[in-house]
Order: sequence, then C-alpha cells, then structure tokens
Amino acid sequence: MKDKEELMVEKETARIEAFSDGVFAIAMTLLVLELRVPELGEAVVPSVLAAKLMAQWPVYIAFVISFFSIFIMWVNHHKLFKQIYRRNTGIMFANGLILFLVCCVSYPSSLLAGFYDTDSQQLVISIYTGMFVLVNLSYNLLWFLACRDRKLLRPGLTEAAILGIRNNYLYGLPTYIAAFILSFYFPVSALLICVLLWIYWAISSKKVLINR
Repeated sequence: MKDKEELMVEKETARIEAFSDGVFAIAMTLLVLELRVPELGEAVVPSVLAAKLMAQWPVYIAFVISFFSIFIMWVNHHKLFKQIYRRNTGIMFANGLILFLVCCVSYPSSLLAGFYDTDSQQLVISIYTGMFVLVNLSYNLLWFLACRDRKLLRPGLTEAAILGIRNNYLYGLPTYIAAFILSFYFPVSALLICVLLWIYWAISSKKVLINR
C-alpha cells in the first residue's frame, strides 16, 4: 500500500496529467476533420463515388499515421508521468512545449494529406518529419529537467531505470534527424523511417516502467 507521502506527491501532477490528456484527445479528434465526404451532386453513381473515395488515399494514410503517432506520444507521456511525481516551473513549461507540438501535428498532417500526391511531396514530408524532430527534442527536454532534480521523480526509482528511460528517447533523436535530412532526397523513405520509429516507441515504451 502506498504511504501518505507518496499519495500526496501523486496529487501534485494530477492536474498536469488531466489537462494534458484533454489536449491529446482534442488533437487526435482534430485529425478526423481531414476526412471529408466527396461532393458528387445529386446523381450519385456507385462507381464514381468509389473512384472519388479511392482518390483520397493520401488523406487516409495521413490520418492513420498521424493518429497513431499522437496516440504513441500520449502513451509515452502517460508513462513518463508515472515516474514524475512532483512538478516545478521547468516541468510545466517542458510539458507545455510537448502539448504545443501535439496541437501542431494536425497542420503538417493536413499538408501531407493535401499535397502528398503532387510535386510538393518532398516539401510536405520534410515539414512532417521536421515536426517530429521537435517532438523528440521536447520529450528529451522533459526527462532531462525531471532528472536534474531527483526529488521530482518517483521514490525508489533506480539510476539504471533513469538512464534507461533517457537512452530510450535520446537514441531516437539522430534517427529523426536522419529522416528529416533524407526527406530532401528520398521523401517516401524518410516517412517510412518515421513510421518505423513510432513502432519502436510503441514497443519500447514498456522501458519507461522499469522498476515500477
């Protein structure tokens, strides 16, 4: 059973987590606004409707990868705050930066949906991959500030666990940067790297609960 002190520490981040969950939920909901019903007029022929729906495939791809990228960001955010028990000004502003970037994801997603199958493909993918370089930096910043004062962390969290969480996020940074650079030359490959990284975060997020 948790002692009284631990329960009091948990309450210190409860409002941050509740507010953050709301922002993540809104950001994920906004993505669905890109899914629009085709305009066909009064005469709706099934074959024409099917063709119109299939022509929107970039929109579907952008929606799926963006939804799950934000979902994975939320999972990792939730698990990080299982280890962060206290707050200070730095933690609140670093968390605010994460939430700002979460809200921004819908815009490059819209660009990706609207211009993926055009001559501007390289540009929109560069913007998209660049966004997630910033997202990765924001998570690294949050954990760096939390670790700088160990009193902010869960009591009993070991040094090995702290380093494991740090490395889990830090190792992704050069890969995201590489994907961003690659996007100027091989944009589709760069986007694929981002998708593979999200799969990695989904699998490796359990490391955030080391010694839980």
